[in-house]
Amino acid sequence: MAAQPRCHENAIGLFGFRKWPPEGAKSPIPCSWATPGCHRTPGARLRPATVRYLLSSLPALLSVVYPAKSEPALTDLVPYLPFALGLALTGAVSGVMAGLLGIGGGIIMVPAMVLAFGLLGYDPAVLMHVAVGTSLAVIIPTGWRSARSHAARGAVDPAILRLWGVPIVIASLVGGLMAGLYSAAALKIIFGVMALFIALNMALPVQRLALERLAGLPLANRVSAAVIGYISALMGIGGGSISVPTLLAFGVPMHTAVGTSSALGVMLAVPAMIGFFISGWGVAGVPPLSLGFVNIPAFVLIGGLATLTAPLGVVLAHRLNARLLRAAFASFLVAVGIRMILQALFG
Repeated sequence: MAAQPRCHENAIGLFGFRKWPPEGAKSPIPCSWATPGCHRTPGARLRPATVRYLLSSLPALLSVVYPAKSEPALTDLVPYLPFALGLALTGAVSGVMAGLLGIGGGIIMVPAMVLAFGLLGYDPAVLMHVAVGTSLAVIIPTGWRSARSHAARGAVDPAILRLWGVPIVIASLVGGLMAGLYSAAALKIIFGVMALFIALNMALPVQRLALERLAGLPLANRVSAAVIGYISALMGIGGGSISVPTLLAFGVPMHTAVGTSSALGVMLAVPAMIGFFISGWGVAGVPPLSLGFVNIPAFVLIGGLATLTAPLGVVLAHRLNARLLRAAFASFLVAVGIRMILQALFG
């Protein structure tokens, strides 16, 4: 039986393999990988012209796969300098005031950020949302640091965390997710009214007197935790201004109330911040480099500067009269609360 003729694959195209058979010649048999003895042309190689073409096309191909990123000129960053300086000043002042008055700082950061963002010309319809969401993000690292310090001194009560944890997490997450449904005016009214309530509570123990009879009731604790989580999420605060008086009314010692409140602040700030991130995703008019209603430059600058300047406020607090400080802070809250309400009502 005669041997079958060997065939060669007509491998021509992009890579320029040598044709077989030559132009005009007829292949002995159809080429197929199933044909016995079928194989690529021995010694086939790229043509020089094809090599030059591929090499010349390489830069264009790479530019498609890895688009070129132009280096930003220094002049492109100039418009952002007032933004950065305003946020840095906000962080420095918030840190001093927080250390001076012994609070978490959210009640100070939110109005300061609203003022800073407003002076920088951003959309008033979302400024309150961004200020609240960013304040919650700042509270997470600063509150965690504070909570660890209190826990090292035995001032964090795990039983309270277990009792309050679930309702405060759920309520703060709901508050953050619902933030997009509130107008800026509504958030300002909530913030203003609660600021006035906190100021009144500092002068008169209204909250403590109202809750003393409910001490020891698990339901009262859970409801209080849920209310504190929801309101604190909409205000952008860690809840210490509300949770500490509540814990005191329930018979918790002062140091334990403060330490446990700092841990609760982190527990509510994380889900609330996630809620603001989700509810603000895709919203137009937010400042540059924002993730939802959380502005990253503000988070970095305010959080960093507040951490650095807080010790200065602590030093000043030990040199000034405590009653005078409480009176000054209450006056500050009254001014902020009235201003927020007036802005919401009259623009």
